[in-house]
Amino acid sequence: MKLAVVLFNLGGPDGPAAVRPFLENLFRDPAIIGLPAIVRHPLAALIAKRRATAAQVNYDLMGGASPLLPETQAQAEALEAELKRLAPDIDARVFITMRYWKPFAVETAREVASFAPDEIVLLPLYPQYSTTTSASSLKDWQAAYKGPGRGRTVCCYPTADGLVEAHVQAIRLLWESAASPNNLRLLFSAHGLPQKVIDAGDPYQVQVEATAARIAARLPEFADWRVCYQSRVGPLKWLAPATEDEIRRAGTEGKGVLIAPLAFVSEHVETLVELDHDYARLAHEVGCRPYLRAPTPGVRAAFIEDLAQAALVALSRPGGAGPHGAWLCPAGIAKCACHRGERP
Repeated sequence: MKLAVVLFNLGGPDGPAAVRPFLENLFRDPAIIGLPAIVRHPLAALIAKRRATAAQVNYDLMGGASPLLPETQAQAEALEAELKRLAPDIDARVFITMRYWKPFAVETAREVASFAPDEIVLLPLYPQYSTTTSASSLKDWQAAYKGPGRGRTVCCYPTADGLVEAHVQAIRLLWESAASPNNLRLLFSAHGLPQKVIDAGDPYQVQVEATAARIAARLPEFADWRVCYQSRVGPLKWLAPATEDEIRRAGTEGKGVLIAPLAFVSEHVETLVELDHDYARLAHEVGCRPYLRAPTPGVRAAFIEDLAQAALVALSRPGGAGPHGAWLCPAGIAKCACHRGERP
């Protein structure tokens, strides 16, 4: 049997010339700006033009480009090796597609079709499902792929054991290296969303909170922990509390923080710049010491093994989309495909 596993991620500019078109692709997505195309497209061009210079400064801090693709390639290689170890009788190949920069879905779709798989597992590298991430990426793929293979989707895995264990290992190792300070608060920081997206039935917040609770349950040394949200922009009401507000609160209370980037599985601009530079500077200014930041799961063995298990377990499903692990969105969360096993 030939198995294609397709990993989905956001993407990032691979050089200075890519920053503006990357931003334009991002804001042209109707899942990000829900306006008709005739309005959305010129608006996206305007926003990208205005934000390109500031964004380039951030990418310059990372050597001029996003590390997201190399990080995802390393995960793909590790996952392919793990699939071969767990299922040596399956000819498994792992592919990468990005939403807003290369490799785009149309490029990856050609590669997968050329491989001619019998089975395809679509595996977003977004543990928590959102209409703005997983749903958008999967819709983009479905429009692009016309080749052979029976498809299944892992729609979400917010409480999967391997994901949780990878975070636990990273947090505990960092905590121990910091001489286990008693005045440390654990902040689970996730990318924020406008509140109206959540109010419309998006499952992201409830899944983020579930991930945090599962990790915290394995870290009894951290009785003091909170969930917060970063990357807030614009005038809309966003998910609260904001990470920067929680850093200020900790400083006022004479506490340091250990930040775990909860919704990211790879290092990129929101971890390497926003957390490591912007929020570290804020922590220094408000007297929040120490300021520690745990790494993302990356290629930790527990996480990669769990991704492999997710792909292999998905093969036994009749079809469509479903979660990995024991997670199931609660009633009333209408927009996650896991709720009724619906196709995305």
